[in-house]
Amino acid sequence: MLAIAPDICIDCALCVAECPVLAIFEESDVPAAQLAFTPLNAELATKWPVISRTKLPPADADEWAKVEHKLHFLER
Repeated sequence: MLAIAPDICIDCALCVAECPVLAIFEESDVPAAQLAFTPLNAELATKWPVISRTKLPPADADEWAKVEHKLHFLER
């Protein structure tokens, strides 16, 4: 999971197209079933480190991409 700082985001939407699992939405396009992630994203963006360079995805990223309802795995 990636958290995007809403106060820093410039609303360019580039991250929407870059997300390989289609999990990022423009603020006005967030599906109703995903709205709970908006405040969670804002919270985690203040706690998690900033990613300042490109890095390889985790080795198990493709496996996790197929898992639904994985919020209970989130470690804060």
